[in-house]
Amino acid sequence: MTDQTSDWVSRSLKSVWHPCTQMQHHARDQDRVPLIPVSHGRGAWLYDHDGRRYLDAISSWWVNLFGHANPRINAALRDQLDLLEHAMLAGFTHEPVIRLSERLSALTGGVLGHAFYASDGASAVEIALKMSFHSWRNAGRGDKQEFVCLQGSYHGETIGALAVTDVALFKDAYGPLLRATQTVMSPDARQAGDGETAQDMARRAAADVQRLFEEKADRIAAIIIEPLVQCAAGMAMHDPLYLQLVRELCDKHGVHLILDEIAVGCGRTGTFFACGQAGIWPDFVTLSKGISGGYLPLSLVLTRDEIYQAFYSADITRGFLHSHSYTGNPLACRAALATLDIFEQDNVLEANRARAAALGAAMAPLADHARVKNLRQRGMILAFDAIDVDKTFSRRFFANATRNELLLRPIGSTVYLMPPYILDDEEIAGLAARTQAVFEQTLAEAG
Repeated sequence: MTDQTSDWVSRSLKSVWHPCTQMQHHARDQDRVPLIPVSHGRGAWLYDHDGRRYLDAISSWWVNLFGHANPRINAALRDQLDLLEHAMLAGFTHEPVIRLSERLSALTGGVLGHAFYASDGASAVEIALKMSFHSWRNAGRGDKQEFVCLQGSYHGETIGALAVTDVALFKDAYGPLLRATQTVMSPDARQAGDGETAQDMARRAAADVQRLFEEKADRIAAIIIEPLVQCAAGMAMHDPLYLQLVRELCDKHGVHLILDEIAVGCGRTGTFFACGQAGIWPDFVTLSKGISGGYLPLSLVLTRDEIYQAFYSADITRGFLHSHSYTGNPLACRAALATLDIFEQDNVLEANRARAAALGAAMAPLADHARVKNLRQRGMILAFDAIDVDKTFSRRFFANATRNELLLRPIGSTVYLMPPYILDDEEIAGLAARTQAVFEQTLAEAG
């Protein structure tokens, strides 16, 4: 480490409180987690001040779609900078937010629309939860106040989003602040018993929802699900049948379906909306992360017209009185429009099918590894679970990965890849080879 890099690290540790981090892990000599000052990014690579590079194999927390410093998104933002950087969206509107809202609704065939904007994923979840409750209240069903989430679910760390999160590490400390939530079985295919398929697991988990709805639907406002992949639960993947069955149950029992596509939308699972693989639409869908290409904070909620109409009134108290200062920011919306342009112009979803197949083939040898189970893939998300590893596995893996030009950050004992949609064959082969080498190195250290 050069003196310049050491200085940046020291200054950051003195002035910045880093997210999702036990800060002492950056300071201890033993098992120290590296803190890497990034100088710049190009394509799929990040570079530090010493000139070392790191393949961003998790898209910088699942946000980057088309690489760092993408020329087309850069050009769109430069153009927008000379037009309008921001204007409040209460009483005003502007071209980027209108065009983005129209294009997103069109991607749902017009089933969902009336885009409501915020900045981060947790805020979008808060909006969907509030809209669901308030729409029932406006309809004279104020008794429908409860929410349902899945075991192992993660929907953000603000108070409302945390209430529908089922990860003890994030939730337990704030338990006294949180509203009680009903939790149902996850359809995680890894939980299938002997002789059970992923679809059998989907049916069993849906039956758990049915039991709850039959007992309490009159008090339940909505169920929230991360479709196809529960990311923070260790990339827990389930069959699309589960979404079909829950949609039917919501229709039958009068419960809203909220689909959190913040991490799994924008093509991550192989279709632009993950729920498209189930052939269903929710009552609310949340988007963030990749929607701006990984450039600027942007999140949104799309909902059905009947939800919107529940608030449409001369009575201001029946309105949805929720706001964020940077709601519908023109720069963020312009980045999102440029992102959608790339999807269309480059036929990204079709290209990703070939890219995902190549990634799966390159990682296939791990299926027979004695310390690996549940090698799985859904679109551009690939994961496997390490067997018999200690609690420092994730930190040690991350540190070893950085020494091998990789940005990989396991979730507990789950190693996952979620790269941007621009990797060429050489980069895919290198990513697979280095991931397997880092895995072996990390296992050997513990031995």
